Amino acid sequence: MKDLNALLAVAKEAADIGADLMTTSTPGTVSAKGDRDYVTELDVRIQHEIRDFLARATPDIDFLGEEEGGGTIDETTEHVWVLDPIDGTSNFAHGIPLCATSLALVHRGEPIVGVIVAPFLNLRYHATRGGGAYCNDKPIHASKTTDLSRAIVSIGDYATGEGAADKNRRRFAVTKALAENVERVRMFGAASLDLAWVAEGRTDACVILSNKPWDMAAGTLVAREAKATVVSEDGSGYRLDSPSTVCAAEKLANEVVPVLSTVLSDEADGG
Repeated sequence: MKDLNALLAVAKEAADIGADLMTTSTPGTVSAKGDRDYVTELDVRIQHEIRDFLARATPDIDFLGEEEGGGTIDETTEHVWVLDPIDGTSNFAHGIPLCATSLALVHRGEPIVGVIVAPFLNLRYHATRGGGAYCNDKPIHASKTTDLSRAIVSIGDYATGEGAADKNRRRFAVTKALAENVERVRMFGAASLDLAWVAEGRTDACVILSNKPWDMAAGTLVAREAKATVVSEDGSGYRLDSPSTVCAAEKLANEVVPVLSTVLSDEADGG
């Protein structure tokens, strides 16, 4: 196993490249990747600069980024860096500060180093497997909330692109079910922050009915190291290729999953 502390130092420096560019550069040209899905010139620039930095610092480690793809990520891959250069691109392009650079090192399908930097909020999260989770270098822990009616729960973005109508029917049903059971529902538009804020106890759970490794790898590690529970929508074990991502305070997970299971089962049955 590689030296996780040394790799964490590399990851922090790499993520700061993205954070610095976000605060000192404009988005540039905004291009469509698909239906209501966009990429800015700065997304691509940040990815290139971080990829080049990591290639110099860790030449033996592969790279996978949201923009332009790259390496593979599965149980056979020894190590691969996984990057979202700007998580929350739409927020960033519109001047909304809920955006972050998210970088993880994944070993055989499991994240072992994670860094999330939200520069406009002055928040820097990091974790290593077995080493705990931190925000601005202070230890963080998920909330102790046990009552769903006292929980703040965030949800992932609604779907765009092909099949969006069917995907959003499920999301609307989940939103309705949560709204009827929790204290408040929130949508932040950046999956890395959904997960980091459960880890920090700002929120009590998040439900994201999608799962892209660049969105989730760093955040799921930070959350787990903060003693949050991360599962798929049906409560089964979570992997980076699971169909969805549910993260909750440890004693709340058993309250969230049944709500999701009921509504999603109804959707599957056409109810």
